[in-house]
Amino acid sequence: MNAEAARLEEARAGAPWRKWGPYLSERQWGTVREDYSASGNAWDYFSHDQARSRAYRRGEDGLAGISDDKQHLCFALALWNGADPIIKERLFGLTNSEGNHGEDVKEYYYYLDSTPTHSYMRYLYKYPQGAYPYSDIVDTNRRRGRTEPEYELIDTGAFANNRYFDVFVEYAKAAPEDVLVRVTVANRGTEAATLHVLPTLWFRNIWSWGAAPAPKPALHEVDGPRGLRTVVAAHEELGPRWFYCDGEPELLFTENETNNERVFGSPSASPFVKDAIDRYLVHGERAAVNPARTGTKVAAHYTITVPPGGQTVIRLRLSDTPPGSAQAALRLRGRRRFRRARARSGRVLRQSPPARRDRGRGRGRAPGAGRYALVQAVLLL
Repeated sequence: MNAEAARLEEARAGAPWRKWGPYLSERQWGTVREDYSASGNAWDYFSHDQARSRAYRRGEDGLAGISDDKQHLCFALALWNGADPIIKERLFGLTNSEGNHGEDVKEYYYYLDSTPTHSYMRYLYKYPQGAYPYSDIVDTNRRRGRTEPEYELIDTGAFANNRYFDVFVEYAKAAPEDVLVRVTVANRGTEAATLHVLPTLWFRNIWSWGAAPAPKPALHEVDGPRGLRTVVAAHEELGPRWFYCDGEPELLFTENETNNERVFGSPSASPFVKDAIDRYLVHGERAAVNPARTGTKVAAHYTITVPPGGQTVIRLRLSDTPPGSAQAALRLRGRRRFRRARARSGRVLRQSPPARRDRGRGRGRAPGAGRYALVQAVLLL
């Protein structure tokens, strides 16, 4: 019996191997899940433009996201290339009325691997180094008729001269509730490029709704192992979890609550709101984030410069293991490697080496999406 088969047997016996998995939506905005309009027009009631500022009620979304099976606590990746008008926290696309062929996501992303228990998962997102052409995509598709082809992201020139990042996100479980994360950013261009990487942890907002709202959970920074920034997540039902971030990233705290001033023109319940990290980073609003280092949403802000053809690795961990234990004291990198997690699902997994340039072009495929090497998936942390 291989390791994954053993995990499946343990899961059938009650071990929570499937408690954490890729349960986060790709897109929560513009769906019937968040439609409380009188007309039932889900597209216009909750737009992509509102999504960064308006709290969801029924679910959450994000890039390469995971959550517990009740979606109390969520983790996903956010990115900013220094040129976009907003940070990239979720997929962008056209609504039914904007696309000449109806609704359509205008991004390039791939789910490369996952074992049945989600003990190993691998995801790829292709992020342009120049400004994302939001208005161009909307305006051009709106002008086109039904008999014309769709205007895709690759048609805009956003990936010209290979000026983009391949962002790989890997997850490996050391135990059912101990998740290691490795983010590998590969620069496919011919010049060095800077990227802001923001691994983000937050609670779904269940405390702002109804006559008897649920107790409000909390995130705050605590002392942790040397060389790691550490955040504790306290939730009444879920229990405590610790978020370990390798190195010395800047921790940005806010609340997962609606910016009423921006969305509805009325006062907000808190001075720290859902879009605070975007406002802090993109618009330089230093007072947007909570200086007390507490809230219901936090991002670890890494600024990396990746050489041409090179890559940079960021390591994190979301765990039920507290900082004071011997296990938590192990570094996520260095001579004392924390964990070697192998995805053994009884088959050879397909994955592409992050440092290797993809090749190939074609409609319906991401720029550079080529052949994948047949290798066994090994995550070294």
